[in-house]
Amino acid sequence: MINKKKVLAVILARGGSKGLPGKNSRMLNNIPLVGWPIQTALGSKYIDRVVVSTDDPGIAAIARAYGADVPFMRPAELAQDTSPSSDAVIHAITFCAQTDGDYDYVVLLEPTSPLTESADVDKAMEELIANEGLAIVGVSKVASTHPVYCATIGTDKFLKPYQRDSFAKPIRRQDVDELYFFEGSLYISEVKKYLATHTFYHEQTLAYRVPAWKSLEIDTLLDFMKIETVINNKEALSLTNGME
Repeated sequence: MINKKKVLAVILARGGSKGLPGKNSRMLNNIPLVGWPIQTALGSKYIDRVVVSTDDPGIAAIARAYGADVPFMRPAELAQDTSPSSDAVIHAITFCAQTDGDYDYVVLLEPTSPLTESADVDKAMEELIANEGLAIVGVSKVASTHPVYCATIGTDKFLKPYQRDSFAKPIRRQDVDELYFFEGSLYISEVKKYLATHTFYHEQTLAYRVPAWKSLEIDTLLDFMKIETVINNKEALSLTNGME
């Protein structure tokens, strides 16, 4: 709880994955991928219940072994490639409300973002409460992929600047407007607002900034390899104390 408000953590982990089959049960540094957000949620001082929503019995068994609740198997219609994740989150919220009363906040953690730590969840919850927001999501600063550094290819096959008049004038990083991308490490919302909007993004959404190394997500085997390297060097990366 936080300020006497109940907090539910929902972890979505489908069995099907076209990009990397078996992704959610694949081992990452000797822990199955779905185990990472479970450990993060269980380590939070504010989360009251950790629920994994899955359609896969194998993932359900792993989730229970790592200490999460799996009080239901996700209905097939909510586990398709085209099924909105919001429907699965709402299904979990509704189910839990029927069994142990209403929750005030929902935290969504995804196995594809295994670098999120319990401290991130707690800090984000505190920022959400302190700033009187209704939602908060993880963001990371856009650097080398900033649109001002991008180009298009014209019909004449020549490169053309995307957001400037010409390539002639050099662009200094300190002169570029800061942009942020939604990096997927965590999502938190007041439950009533989420049920009304079906989204974490609206006019009362706050930003929880994370460094670039924490924003990495797993969709491919290469992503696994990158994140394994980050995990093995996390202490050194944390000491940089930067947001890039």
